[in-house]
Amino acid sequence: MEQANTKKDAILIVDDVEINRIILGEVLQGEYDIVEASGGIEALEILLGVDGKPPAVQPTAVLLDIMMPDMDGFEVLEKIKASDLTKNIPVLFITAADSEDTESRGLVAGAADYITKPFNNSIIRARVDNHINLARYRHSLEQLVDNKTREVTRTYESTLEVLATIIEYRNLESGAHIRRTAELASALINRMLQHKRFKKLLAKENIPSLIKASALHDIGKIAIPDSILLKPGKLTPEEFDVIKTHTIVGSRIIDNIAENLPDNDRYLKYAKEICSYHHERWDGTGYPEGLAGEEIPLTARIISIVDVYDALTSSRCYKDAFSHEKSFGIIMDAKGTQFDPELVDILSEVADEFMRIEEAHRD
Repeated sequence: MEQANTKKDAILIVDDVEINRIILGEVLQGEYDIVEASGGIEALEILLGVDGKPPAVQPTAVLLDIMMPDMDGFEVLEKIKASDLTKNIPVLFITAADSEDTESRGLVAGAADYITKPFNNSIIRARVDNHINLARYRHSLEQLVDNKTREVTRTYESTLEVLATIIEYRNLESGAHIRRTAELASALINRMLQHKRFKKLLAKENIPSLIKASALHDIGKIAIPDSILLKPGKLTPEEFDVIKTHTIVGSRIIDNIAENLPDNDRYLKYAKEICSYHHERWDGTGYPEGLAGEEIPLTARIISIVDVYDALTSSRCYKDAFSHEKSFGIIMDAKGTQFDPELVDILSEVADEFMRIEEAHRD
């Protein structure tokens, strides 16, 4: 029976003395693929790439001489630990120095171990094997943690989406508002990406997470009494003040969820921005904080337009649905007062797509 080929771990040996590289290579070859560099600069080019080219190899461990002419081992180690590409690779110093100060300095700088000259083959093999096994184990643990974190994140996201759907049913919607909001947001964002300024602003964002987070914009309405949320007539000033609190409540709900998730969770970051600020106005007269212009997060400015369009074209307990044309006219009239004027201009470019989405989901 044919055995499957298994890729060997690579070891990068960095030493300006060729005979040292040969000796170390002979000790480790067979079990590992050996890559050699005759100095620190060459080693960094192999590890990090050069002139925009990708790294030549990503070794599982680096054996690094301390005393080299072009760049000593401490300088090379510092650059290895400074790069996200290489910071987790164990580095074993090669040295003839029998000095506690040298060893201490290296360990503090991030070296994993020392291999001293003259070489002892069994010690070299044992130390390299130990650190590679540790690196594999750490990588497995990191993957396990990442998988568990993603699993927990998906669970929280699903819970929030169900809660958002429940709120829509309370609001006598069928859940279509959530689907429409996501589709409308996607159409507007995709058009924004065709404009240089917004393409740059959105370049670092996770667009699918942003679109998915749009469904949570009214999650804070879970705290609004039915007597106000479903009131068919005009709200009193006091009742409207209660409605306004849904932005703050939504933000708190997201904060409570975020306490159990990584700080860099984009989905929850977008959800909080949208929950908190989708009722702010470009002229500063919105709520809850009275933010103006670009003080309002871009995510919230996008959803503000989308949410108003969908509200206008939908039937509510207090109003009939407006036509697509009338709804667009209302938004255009609010350019520069309620809405970001640049976004309103872009909205006009997707008018037909918005009408198609509205018609597709019409009750």
